[in-house]
Amino acid sequence: MKRVLLDENIPRTLARDLQEFEVRTVQEEGWSGLTNGALLRSASAAFDVLVTGDKRLEHQQNIAAAGIAVVVVAARSTRVADIRALLDPLKRAIREAKPGTVTQVAAV
Repeated sequence: MKRVLLDENIPRTLARDLQEFEVRTVQEEGWSGLTNGALLRSASAAFDVLVTGDKRLEHQQNIAAAGIAVVVVAARSTRVADIRALLDPLKRAIREAKPGTVTQVAAV
């Protein structure tokens, strides 16, 4: 089962929609406020996938060296309803995620 970390900019309630995975939030891990680099280092030790709404992350950090897969949710907003509209492609992206890669899930 993939271990998934939801970034601070993803609503925590989304974890209920991702029950096929082992999901935790940045807040639950006590990592609120960490810089992206520190978050990636911490997350890579315990998680397979980081789900974030931060579209700049892949340009600011060396994801390939981080050892964790990143799935970027590019919804209309970070509201739960807008992210739930992308739930099927999000789940697929998490299932297929490989360490050191970035996958973007976007509204068409």
